[in-house]
Amino acid sequence: MQYNGFIGSINVSASDNLYFGKIEGINDLVTFECNSESDIQNAFQYAVDEHIKDCEQATINKNYTLSTN
Repeated sequence: MQYNGFIGSINVSASDNLYFGKIEGINDLVTFECNSESDIQNAFQYAVDEHIKDCEQATINKNYTLSTN
């Protein structure tokens, strides 16, 4: 999935009825989760928005990726 220039992965734990993922391609670990498939996009978007806010507060480049030197 994509939002605001970020890509997110999605995983499912059927035994826990849990949908979870992380923002890919950044030099940070930002995860998200929810209990229904219909909410996963909102959880991802919230995680991206929070990541951007955190980077702005810490004056870190929000798009700093693992491949950026």
